[in-house]
Amino acid sequence: MVRSASRRLSPVVLLLLMMLLPLGAGDSLPTESRFRNSCIQARRKCQADPTCKAAYHHLGSCTSSLSTPLPLEGSSFPADCLEAAEKLRNSSLMGCTCHRRMKNQATCLDIYWTIHPARSIGDYELDVSPYEDPVTRKPWKMNLSKLDILKPDSDLCLKFAMLCTLNEKCDRLRKGYGEACSGHRCQRQVCLGQLRSFFERASEPHAQGLLLCPCLPTDRSCGERRRNTIAPSCALPTEAPNCLDLQRLCFTDPLCRSRLVDFQTHCHPMDILGTCATEQSRCLRAYLGLIGTAMTPNFISNINTSVALSCTCRGSGNLQEECEGLERSFSHNPCLMEAIAAKMRYHSQLFSQDWEDPTFSVMEHQKNSALRPQPWMPFLFSCTFTLILIWSLW
Repeated sequence: MVRSASRRLSPVVLLLLMMLLPLGAGDSLPTESRFRNSCIQARRKCQADPTCKAAYHHLGSCTSSLSTPLPLEGSSFPADCLEAAEKLRNSSLMGCTCHRRMKNQATCLDIYWTIHPARSIGDYELDVSPYEDPVTRKPWKMNLSKLDILKPDSDLCLKFAMLCTLNEKCDRLRKGYGEACSGHRCQRQVCLGQLRSFFERASEPHAQGLLLCPCLPTDRSCGERRRNTIAPSCALPTEAPNCLDLQRLCFTDPLCRSRLVDFQTHCHPMDILGTCATEQSRCLRAYLGLIGTAMTPNFISNINTSVALSCTCRGSGNLQEECEGLERSFSHNPCLMEAIAAKMRYHSQLFSQDWEDPTFSVMEHQKNSALRPQPWMPFLFSCTFTLILIWSLW
């Protein structure tokens, strides 16, 4: 029997061919199983080894009483704890990371900071961010025609607020912290928890649009709306504490400590020009990650985009220089300032163009992002080619 030249591809081959299409736009949030080395997975491996398990539990008892990072030298860390840390040096726990949106984030961060001393034996350095965020790119679908209910000259902060209102998830999360942070209901810790929930669960474009909306220097009402995004009257302390006291309080909470270290990792200026240690997008993500923690920053006025912590360096004594350094890492950070300015320019451009279709998907341009190879692609191409070859010879 002669084969028909118009034979259709088998369902399996068709399915694999469809899988070769770009997947970035449809990626779901990363799950624990998709991490390179989740601390939760690493602990499971460790617990399967009696030596590793015993060392991990012993180190946990050593670090549970520590509220601030300590160098592992001298009498600051007991000898038996040093020995336990040394035993973990070659374990699967050493390179483990967490994700800010994972379900068991608190557990993962507890594991990370439990084994942190083992990372620093003999050479105590600045903390490294526990977060390893897989890059997921989703298009942001907007329908600008629905903004016609606003006045044409409405400020951009109002427009971004309306875009959030028109999105069911963003609107629900925003109402959640709005109610928790309202004046007569204000319970600061509840308010902070709802703020964290919003900035963790709302889509990044919506969250960044609300907080980093551009305003004209003369438009004080727009600037006030932007500054009030995080409900500062409830979320921020009524009396400014000492910045170092605020940092010590942050270090007692694994999540706050992780977010602060993440900020210091990704918003660290490499030079006076403001070159970031990593991409600007990671700096902004780290900055927004601090909102809802003890180290919540905010805009300092309605007329500019300068940000700062709600704290002071008065009464710092011999630690005055250290305190001012922490304060300047927010208020005079060229890397952070440029990242915020670039995002505001981008947001301004969204509304300065005449779009042919009022409903469109916005994907912020990232150099070579569309061509960035993924680790699974060679394997998938190989399997697909093999199946097509088998089918053609059959």
